[in-house]
Amino acid sequence: MFSKACEYGIRASIFIALNSLEERRVSPKEIAKEINSPEAFTAKILQALARNNVINSIKGAHGGFEITKSKIKTIKLADIVNAIDGDNIYKGCGLGLHECNEDKPCPMHDKFKSVRDQLREMLESTDLESLALDIKLGETFLKR
Repeated sequence: MFSKACEYGIRASIFIALNSLEERRVSPKEIAKEINSPEAFTAKILQALARNNVINSIKGAHGGFEITKSKIKTIKLADIVNAIDGDNIYKGCGLGLHECNEDKPCPMHDKFKSVRDQLREMLESTDLESLALDIKLGETFLKR
């Protein structure tokens, strides 16, 4: 459903949020290790997230990536998906056809439309803070 870059972007954002709640910045190397992603690929994803104001990139000896505590509550999964994959997830055809719309629907168009609408609702209503706190409480995990 999501691109690999988007999956890594979501996982990286959650990891950064979790550490930011503890007032700790994390390095690209730490993030790559935690989300099990190649370092160079992770760096590109982190650049996209920073460019789209999802995360903050701090330079220098005590630098790294962080998200201000007040912002963690306001960042939605939709912000991360849009930063990495754009809004194609809401527009694409369920069968991958180039031309699929209300006028020329594919066989799955109507069924997939309801799935996309539910996905949009979930992405727009789920914030980073709740995901990070679930990990902190041991209710969910990022890595086994």
